Amino acid sequence: MLAIRHSFVTLTMAGVFALGLAQSGFAQEKPMENAADPEAVVLTVGDTKITEQDLTIPNQDFAEILQDVPEAERREKLIELLIDMQIFAQEARKTGLGDSTTFKRRVMLMEARALRNAYFEKEILEAVSDDEIKARYEVKIGKITPDVTVSARHILVKEEDEAKKIIEELQAGADFETLAKERSTGPSGPNGGDLGEFSRGQMVPTFEAAAFALEPGSITPEPVETQFGWHVIQVYEKGSAPLPTFEEAEESVRNLVISERFTEKLNALREEYDVERAAE
Repeated sequence: MLAIRHSFVTLTMAGVFALGLAQSGFAQEKPMENAADPEAVVLTVGDTKITEQDLTIPNQDFAEILQDVPEAERREKLIELLIDMQIFAQEARKTGLGDSTTFKRRVMLMEARALRNAYFEKEILEAVSDDEIKARYEVKIGKITPDVTVSARHILVKEEDEAKKIIEELQAGADFETLAKERSTGPSGPNGGDLGEFSRGQMVPTFEAAAFALEPGSITPEPVETQFGWHVIQVYEKGSAPLPTFEEAEESVRNLVISERFTEKLNALREEYDVERAAE
């Protein structure tokens, strides 16, 4: 089961890129819910009025501070943060900090980033529909070949000769589970040596190769050596690992589609704009 899910994640690995954009502030966060008039003045700091809209506009600087604040206290905390920010901003204006070239360049960069975020949300995030995600899931899931799984028991002993004797006893009609309970030194011994179901990559290579080579109901004709000792293996069932459901894969698929949409849009826009780099 682990292997099949890994295969699906590999197909959708590009989605991590889009997820990172959202978490880093590339995508705008949803505003705080508030039914009040957005133009209603909440308070005045010096000559600046702070409205209800100022409390709902996403602000990445405040997001980390507010994430641990209880919902009931978040509004008041945000108001206090805005008050402090305005006090410092107005004091900075008095000193002429807002007139410097460096500051103006910084404001220009912040505006560009905010516009980029708004464009990303409207033209990419909101453009990806649930139906598109479902359709992409069906395509991806159709390309995955379910991994074969094996359900097996084993008897673990220290010496090869002892393992050979156990094989002889089993071939003579002895019960595997009974021998496992009596002779196995492994932790699964008390349970008749049952290891349950597993797929490729979950057992050590030599054990895995021997187990997957067996048909249900058969045992290894020779002892199998690993770093743990000598094994006698019995396979009692083979099956297929379940594919991830849509609910389990939805986020990964959505991130994949968003990442592709972002790349397509960016490449198209780069064709429209002239970019000239200064000689170094």
